[in-house]
Amino acid sequence: MNRGYLSVKVIRRTAMALISGAVLLASNPAQSQTVSNDMGFDLQEQLTIPLNRSLQREARNEADVLLRLGGEAKRQENLQKAIAYWQQALDLYQKIGDFEGQGLAYNYIGLTYADLGRFAQAEESLRRRLGVARFLQDFQGQIYALNNVGTVLLQSNDLDAAQESFTEALTIARTVGDREGEGLSLSNLGLVAARAGDYLEAIKQYKAAITLRRRLGDPLGEANTRNNLGDAYFAIASYKDAIGSYRYTLQLAQDSQDIPNQFRALRGLAKSYSIIGPDLLAIRYLNKHLALAQEQESLSRELVTLRLFAEFYLARGNVPKAKQFYEQAIALANAIGETQQEALLRNQLAQLLYDRGD
Repeated sequence: MNRGYLSVKVIRRTAMALISGAVLLASNPAQSQTVSNDMGFDLQEQLTIPLNRSLQREARNEADVLLRLGGEAKRQENLQKAIAYWQQALDLYQKIGDFEGQGLAYNYIGLTYADLGRFAQAEESLRRRLGVARFLQDFQGQIYALNNVGTVLLQSNDLDAAQESFTEALTIARTVGDREGEGLSLSNLGLVAARAGDYLEAIKQYKAAITLRRRLGDPLGEANTRNNLGDAYFAIASYKDAIGSYRYTLQLAQDSQDIPNQFRALRGLAKSYSIIGPDLLAIRYLNKHLALAQEQESLSRELVTLRLFAEFYLARGNVPKAKQFYEQAIALANAIGETQQEALLRNQLAQLLYDRGD
């Protein structure tokens, strides 16, 4: 294989990081279901495909390359192209009976369909990934596949099915002693409870997950769950507890250079201090959010900051300042092609000016 390409073994060793990042996807209506028995027969048939070793090796190398090209396309936010590459890789893995490769391809395809909001296709691909893990008796693969299926169901707002999927993952994790999978499943069960409005139950699940994730030395997972915990405290107006959770998360995320969780914690802190004060701290964290967005060259997050500034000043009756930030946000939304955001911001500014009588 060309040395410039990652082998599928290297890709597979790094797959868990991608999978764990997917857990925070949310989800839509789809009935909970088991993988069709037909899949087992299909997989068995693939074992008997006659291929000589050189052709098999060549096909596997080509599939590995396609898997990597799909990852590069996704990083460039070309999601349809990424899916096309992974589908080609999947076809090759199926031809040679490489089930581990099939599982990865199904997983990547499913998560990317979820990013596109195509939840039925996402669920189908992720359930196929689950079928592969079950066929191979890969318990860790089942735990993560069930969490990803549950995540898509959560995005689809099918809370009962999502809870069933996460609970099954938790049961397997506890049975085989997979503490990482247990922490992940508990955190996701907290998300289901929060989505259902049962924030006290969500807090209970998050705290149990945090204990495991801290013990395992998983700063990314811990930061993610601590941000969720902060959100739950915020939802029940326990703002001091929310601030405590967000501040701990921010430090943890900074230490591990976890940029997404830094943004979430900064927004949580800004929103919490906007309610209980002092305003200077709310402004400080909004400025930190803006500085991080500019440092990361993330115009979409810079746009979020400008909108939050506008809303902050509007809530304080400082119309000139609010108008200034709305205008900046509108200009940026227009520049980066965020048409829906631009329309929303224009409506908010128009309402502001109408209320003021301009």
